[in-house]
Amino acid sequence: MQKLIRGVLVLALAAGGGAVLASPAEAAVTIKTFKNCTELNKKYKHGVGKKGAKDKVRGKTKAVTTFYVNTKLYNANKKSDRDKDGVACEKR
Repeated sequence: MQKLIRGVLVLALAAGGGAVLASPAEAAVTIKTFKNCTELNKKYKHGVGKKGAKDKVRGKTKAVTTFYVNTKLYNANKKSDRDKDGVACEKR
């Protein structure tokens, strides 16, 4: 059985395909570039952020912490992160 799996992997790599390992949560997310924040917020209500990002705030405003975390999805929509804090289209 291991030889069969190894053979399939070797054939896939030889054919130009790369082996991509993703967590089940990331595998279910389609990486899409949204036109604007209104469109992104329809699917991701509080925005999208990269791993480890923290919403930048001023004054007594509380930071948004309920944004969806997915670095690949954030990178695809980085243009919508106006304050460059690692969270695109953050919204309460």
